[in-house]
Amino acid sequence: MTVVLDASALLAYLQRESGGDTIGKALRGALMSTVNWAEVVQKVPDQDIGAVGLRGALESLGLSFEPFAVAQAEIAGELREKTRSLGLSLGDRACLALGMDKDALVLTADRTWKQLNLGVGVESIR
Repeated sequence: MTVVLDASALLAYLQRESGGDTIGKALRGALMSTVNWAEVVQKVPDQDIGAVGLRGALESLGLSFEPFAVAQAEIAGELREKTRSLGLSLGDRACLALGMDKDALVLTADRTWKQLNLGVGVESIR
């Protein structure tokens, strides 16, 4: 089964936080929206290899980056009202939109996402 990674999930893996081991096992064949990749890049210190080097390392482990498509943008926009009570950001909604578009399980470190009922599977790694 294909999984989609939220920025929080990949950050848990990169920063060796709780739940990160789950992501390590899920990287091969996993997808991430380029919107969420931007979130990761801004939060991970430049560990001598830079964003391009880090991306290459993750791609060699099997992670694929999906450009934010028009259909996903429309889904993310439409999710605003449905997710407003949980305070989901555009990046959060972009992740969910990719999961919905690809009919894939979404992995996140954000426990509040378990409250969502959007027709896409969501699993918290913590």
